[in-house]
Amino acid sequence: MGGDKFEKEDYDRARELVRDPEGKWMQYADRILNEIDPHVVKMTALNLGFEAFFYGTKRINQMRKIHNCNIPWLLLVDPTSACNLHCTGCWAAEYGNRLNLSYDELDSIITQGKELGVYLYMYTGGEPLVRKDDIIKLCEKHNDCEFHAFTNGTLVDDAFCEEMRRVGNLSLSISLEGFENANDGRRGDGCFDRVMEAMDRLKAHGLIFGTSICYTRNNVEAVTSDEFLDMIIEKGCRYAWYFHYMPVGNDAAPELMPTMEQRTYMFHRVREIRAMEGGKQLFAFDFQNDGQFVGGCIAGGRNYCHINPNGDVEPCVFIHYSGANIREVSLLDALKQPLFMAYREGQPFNDNLLRPCPMLENPEKLQEMIARTGAKSTDLQCPESAAHLCGKCEAYAKEWQPVAEELWSAEMEKKQEKEEKKAERKAEKQRTESAHTGMHHQAKG
Repeated sequence: MGGDKFEKEDYDRARELVRDPEGKWMQYADRILNEIDPHVVKMTALNLGFEAFFYGTKRINQMRKIHNCNIPWLLLVDPTSACNLHCTGCWAAEYGNRLNLSYDELDSIITQGKELGVYLYMYTGGEPLVRKDDIIKLCEKHNDCEFHAFTNGTLVDDAFCEEMRRVGNLSLSISLEGFENANDGRRGDGCFDRVMEAMDRLKAHGLIFGTSICYTRNNVEAVTSDEFLDMIIEKGCRYAWYFHYMPVGNDAAPELMPTMEQRTYMFHRVREIRAMEGGKQLFAFDFQNDGQFVGGCIAGGRNYCHINPNGDVEPCVFIHYSGANIREVSLLDALKQPLFMAYREGQPFNDNLLRPCPMLENPEKLQEMIARTGAKSTDLQCPESAAHLCGKCEAYAKEWQPVAEELWSAEMEKKQEKEEKKAERKAEKQRTESAHTGMHHQAKG
């Protein structure tokens, strides 16, 4: 109807994948079909595939035009600030450990979101599974939505796995910092073993899960090693979300930010992991180095935003400033707050999409937006000024700029070569069709 948007090489590549049962992605698909519960597969296909990707995207685009503001594709919500662990350097602790959004408030957020076309909801915290009964109830009530929780994994038991299987529309990302020594050094003795047990349970119940990995100067090589990846794949992980360490909070440790060599390594390594040929049977995504695939910064409601357990609607899970609270205004009005509109006006914050963030790579941009919009710190224990936060990123941003420019230039050269080859194939196709048409007319004459 809208014309064929795929090239011949796309179809050829797809045929090759299907014809090669030993290929990485065919084996990946086979494992999903063989290991995941059929009801979970069906609900994920309907809710994530149809409702979120197809219907939701169409509705969101309509709402953006009508309301002239960013409408997110997903909402990241903290049901609670409470947690059963006390991890070193956890920025979630800034909110205190006794803040909660009630079930009715969570239900209202989802109901309002669906009216705007949002059908994907992610939970973080705190530890969201402290509220697992309410999360299951929300999965039941909004069974046309897909839900996802970022969890430390220690509260995953067989009873909860069975509830996840029953509703079918909840998946998990389990936080993991590396092998036992690295992980337990931050999260506490025994946490690694409990995570391994949680993965075994989730796999046995046929559920979809992956990992959430914060990479730092101390663990970047370990969490991308063949040994580590093979381990989590064997455990049943389907994906790995990589998050660059952000120096958020007054007690943050900027010295944990990766070196330029390590970030460059991550740029190449994640692409190796998910490569069509070779690599691992795991979908990996690096939110800082994959900006080119999502148009740069996705925060401020452009693709997502964050609602903390006090109800403050923040542009990003790492940007703790806001001018709107969901307990005082509607979700739509929160998306129209001055800070979010400033995000909308400024995105992308850099033409080089390997420098996407207004804090980490463009710290002057966030400071300017906070000053101009009057957004306040949402840290209820020890407010951090934008100047203090961004000051920790200035040296890093300056050092990363020339490295990012070199990488970006190489990416643009590859893109240009691909476009030139595509144009050549199109021209050759047109010449062939013209020749066939001419021969047909001659034969007819």
